[in-house]
Amino acid sequence: MNMTLYKQMMKVNLKGFLNYGIGSAFYILLIFWLYPAIADNASAIDEIVQSMPEGVGRAFGLNGFGTAEAFISGEYYGLILVLILSIVCVQLSTQLMAKLVDQGSMAYLLSAPTTRRKVAFTQASVLISGLLLIMTITTIAGFAGKAWFLGGEFAFHPSRFLLMNVAAFLLFFAVGGITFLVSSLSNDEKKAMSISGMITFGFFSLDLLGKLSEKIGWMRHVSLFSLYRPGEIINGDADMVATSLLLALIGGVSFALAVILFRRRDLPL
Repeated sequence: MNMTLYKQMMKVNLKGFLNYGIGSAFYILLIFWLYPAIADNASAIDEIVQSMPEGVGRAFGLNGFGTAEAFISGEYYGLILVLILSIVCVQLSTQLMAKLVDQGSMAYLLSAPTTRRKVAFTQASVLISGLLLIMTITTIAGFAGKAWFLGGEFAFHPSRFLLMNVAAFLLFFAVGGITFLVSSLSNDEKKAMSISGMITFGFFSLDLLGKLSEKIGWMRHVSLFSLYRPGEIINGDADMVATSLLLALIGGVSFALAVILFRRRDLPL
């Protein structure tokens, strides 16, 4: 890793990371603040949810409102956080690689006493660090929200909440690896962002559609997002070991391929 480049890129992108992290923290604190009022009418709301078509509940993560983390998994982790981190992966991976190649800045970086491998590995580390920072802020805010707004009055399982955050990070470690690979192979910033966006939101759409009906449930099998199931995590039904290892493998292989292929490819003059 090129530590000088890493520090500079973290400095350049830190404001963006903090904006996403603080925004995520604010939203999750809002959810915790709302939950006590929701909990008082949880049984009535659960009846409404159960009256909906089963696919709608699966698609939008409506897992019931009996516990705080069940409410949060449906209202935030099942949809909003996924969209936020998808945008982060697509935008940041493009900025870290394809944009620099497109604007000619990559040639300037490589003119310094460093190697392509180190530059690519450093940029990948910046993306991973950004995702980790956003999820760390979100997790800390969640535990703070529990302490401030729930106390010991409402059911809350800290270990399941923590696992839900770990699962979210691993999902976007894998998604980030794929978008970074696309960016590493692209000379055009707009093209890289378009391809990364189509892949990421294509996966998301396939997973969402597959949840709506069992007739098209096969769509979920070709979506990376099917490995992320916050509702099952908070219910204690998820196979965290298998999915975590698979997501970590997908992300690790994608980042490794990005570094290897970027080192071997021809760059525009």
